[in-house]
Amino acid sequence: MLGDKSEHYEGKGTEISALQSHIEEYLKNDGFTVQTSAPSDQGTVIQAKKGGFLREIVAADRALSVTISGSPNDFTVRYGIGKWLEHLGVAAIETLLISELFLIVDVSDSLWNLEIENKLIADVQAFVG
Repeated sequence: MLGDKSEHYEGKGTEISALQSHIEEYLKNDGFTVQTSAPSDQGTVIQAKKGGFLREIVAADRALSVTISGSPNDFTVRYGIGKWLEHLGVAAIETLLISELFLIVDVSDSLWNLEIENKLIADVQAFVG
């Protein structure tokens, strides 16, 4: 899928909730509306969407989706475009992981997603160390 990336980290000792908060703040500071699922044994999902010109380029129900799964010393962060899920905070993570969380996207979505992903990935890598 275009724009779908995963980063795996081992031996970093990163507090997962701190990483989640960092990603949320990064996206909010960049003007995104952010929603986050409740943490579970399968991980956490963060979704972010932005209004303005983006709504003209991509469908209004599309969002940058980030999943964080694993433990402080062995975790994966996955980035991609997905469907904006209403009430993400109350949805079961198991349902999210098998739903339309990550979608195959067209060229305009991919270009936007790649730009945002690359900046966010660089920021997460700096945070994790």
